[in-house]
Amino acid sequence: MPQIRSKQKSSMIPLSTFPGFVRRPRLRAALLSACLLALPTFAWAQANSKPAADPKPFTIPAFAPVANEMAVDVTNHSTPELCAERDNVQIDFSSPLVRRFQLQAVHPSYIGMISTDRWAPDWTSCDMTHDPHFPADARRVTFWETPEFWLTGYTFPSFWRPGTVPVRVGDRVETGLHLVQLWMLHRERAEEVLAFYPPDGYWRIRPLPFGEMRWTAYGSSFLLGPVEVDDRPLVKIKEMAFDPATKSFRLSFQSGGSATLTLQGADQDHISFEAKLDGLPADKPFLTLRSMYTSESNSDVARVAWRTKGGAGWGEAPVMGFGGAQATEFWAGRTSPSRHNLSAPDMVLSHFEGATAK
Repeated sequence: MPQIRSKQKSSMIPLSTFPGFVRRPRLRAALLSACLLALPTFAWAQANSKPAADPKPFTIPAFAPVANEMAVDVTNHSTPELCAERDNVQIDFSSPLVRRFQLQAVHPSYIGMISTDRWAPDWTSCDMTHDPHFPADARRVTFWETPEFWLTGYTFPSFWRPGTVPVRVGDRVETGLHLVQLWMLHRERAEEVLAFYPPDGYWRIRPLPFGEMRWTAYGSSFLLGPVEVDDRPLVKIKEMAFDPATKSFRLSFQSGGSATLTLQGADQDHISFEAKLDGLPADKPFLTLRSMYTSESNSDVARVAWRTKGGAGWGEAPVMGFGGAQATEFWAGRTSPSRHNLSAPDMVLSHFEGATAK
């Protein structure tokens, strides 16, 4: 089934110009959702007559080698796909021992060569008419903010799962949200660095724009927590709470256990998070990487690389031919430009730690 996420840059193209917009209400709802997602948050900037100086650099700490570094099981469930707007790449990470790890999004190796970005959706060979959808009253709300960071929530006209997960910041609770965005002030403008979908547990992260670029695309998604399949891979969340002091998202899950995702730093090369796990079911993956691949030249992820415990070097493979591994570090991305989300970041998972080394 399709897994649609808005990844494109804001555009003023009339929705009525898209094929099938009038005839296909579910496609219309998806496009309206994408437009809602593309609206920038200007509330804070408009409330201040003078541009504020950027905050001090939110630097990413150096990571020392992990003494009890673990290897986790990495399994590839990716399937062939023709539609570039479906997530067909699925890579599961499993271990009953893991208690924390590092997750990063890093600009691709060719980022400095991009002169004109590509971000438009590609609906070729796509049929979204059979997607489930739950209607809702569209809205947008900024429900926590400081001069440097803020959280914005969206409810779309429809979504494939109902928006029933409560999102808490201190004493304030928002329900009905399909999307939560974390924004950061950078070079006197708003930069969205994280997108989270509470109804199905999907996350996207991206670094600050590289060099003098004014924008870069989202790419791959990840699922954090006990991953299961209900029409498609997802994580069923009971509640999410955000701690402003630590920039942490704490999740509790319907099937048991909890996880915390903490922003460690963001710069113009990468963005880094630490994930901590507690009491997750041992029979489910603790993380799943989701992405899109139709061909080498039309993909968000085309290749993977992994490091094994005690290994002399890295293993590498095309994403569709990757046969799985036990990895202490894992990279997924592209080494050559793609027609789809050209500036989307690579994903890196590492520093797996637990009670007992594997």
